[in-house]
Amino acid sequence: MSTYSLAIHGGAGTILRSAMSPDKEIAYTQALQAALHAGEEVLRQGGVALDAVVAAVSSLEDCPLFNAGRGAVFNAVGGHEMDASIMDGSNRMAGAVAGIQGIRNPIRLAREVMEHTEHVLLISDGAMAFADARGYERMPADYFHDDFRYAQWKEVQGTEAVQLDHTVKDRKFGTVGAVALDVHGHLAAGTSTGGMTNKKFGRVGDSPVIGAGTWAWDRTCAISCTGSGEYFLRGVVAYDVSCLMEYRGLSLEAACQEVIHKRLLEINGDGGLIAIDRQGNIALPFNTEGMYRASVRAGEAPFVGIYGD
Repeated sequence: MSTYSLAIHGGAGTILRSAMSPDKEIAYTQALQAALHAGEEVLRQGGVALDAVVAAVSSLEDCPLFNAGRGAVFNAVGGHEMDASIMDGSNRMAGAVAGIQGIRNPIRLAREVMEHTEHVLLISDGAMAFADARGYERMPADYFHDDFRYAQWKEVQGTEAVQLDHTVKDRKFGTVGAVALDVHGHLAAGTSTGGMTNKKFGRVGDSPVIGAGTWAWDRTCAISCTGSGEYFLRGVVAYDVSCLMEYRGLSLEAACQEVIHKRLLEINGDGGLIAIDRQGNIALPFNTEGMYRASVRAGEAPFVGIYGD
């Protein structure tokens, strides 16, 4: 195989041109382009899909515009709890972390779980102890402070309400993710998030759950999801796309349409996903007004999109 493909997302939801300033639209577009470039450089040089996914997701985690890493939302006590997962389609190995704090790039720690433990998912204090054992630096709280995120939290602080990144009036699910096919024919996927504003009780969504928010298998596809996590968990969305391809013989596009525009809606779930199959085909479906997304294939011009029209 001499081709490669890469797709990334920075969240789906109520994203309207009327609510977006020109400067902010440029900032989002540039951030998506930077993350896409970081991942594509790995693939262009013959690197593996797993490295490309980590490079792209890390770039998004480092950008405060997205609800992951540095831009993670505030939880009920004014802190940040982050989740991430990664999967290697060549062998279906996977790693994930949930409820971690102070880690600059949760996607990198998820990969450490995959490569340096016999486990798939580590959470909270245990995950942090593992991070310490692996020599991860803990970033100070002010590294994760963003005035916009803080204002979001103050709106609902002390209440039972939770928010998905933006207010209910202007919802955007700020999870980030990447999927890739490398020139060796291998697929990989990764997802990272800061979860819900004002979340309590150690809430965890679909992002660190293999099969729900992330999936990769060389025989079918690589998937990273973004949306209302509880519904993606209930629908086992990422794996459902793969199953439709494997057992019903659907194309990537048809399987994605079935899951996002039919099965997810049947349980009132909203959001989207990014997907790549073993031929390098790309699908970027969502059932919301928009999704921050970008993609590229070898020899083709990159695509960047925000809105649904």
